[in-house]
Amino acid sequence: MPFAPLGKGFLTGAVSADQKFGADDFRSRQPRFSEENRRANQVFVDVVNGVAARKKVTAAQVALGWLLARKPWIVPIPGTTKLYRVEENIAAAELLLEADDLSQIEAALAGVEPQGDRYPPENKAMAGR
Repeated sequence: MPFAPLGKGFLTGAVSADQKFGADDFRSRQPRFSEENRRANQVFVDVVNGVAARKKVTAAQVALGWLLARKPWIVPIPGTTKLYRVEENIAAAELLLEADDLSQIEAALAGVEPQGDRYPPENKAMAGR
């Protein structure tokens, strides 16, 4: 089961590299959400957005659809507090990513490593995930 299958909002394109997070936003303490790492990781968002534009769906649907297409036992469980996001996420199950779509995503991301740890060093229990 993928943890944070939408990258805590990052893969949806809702988080920009120059966005400022308030002290009460958990992302303000996560290394992966530093401005530098968001800029470096933008390649992931760009790939997802490119497929989404071509398919006329949302970036979130592509990110979830990609996970669903990988293996039948992968079950992404995105979290949200908004009904329209629940509906958007459910629609991802209907998205058909063709072999060409999947190949394009894989090729674009080959050798690209996410920059920044998922968790701050003080959260050692989660750091290895």
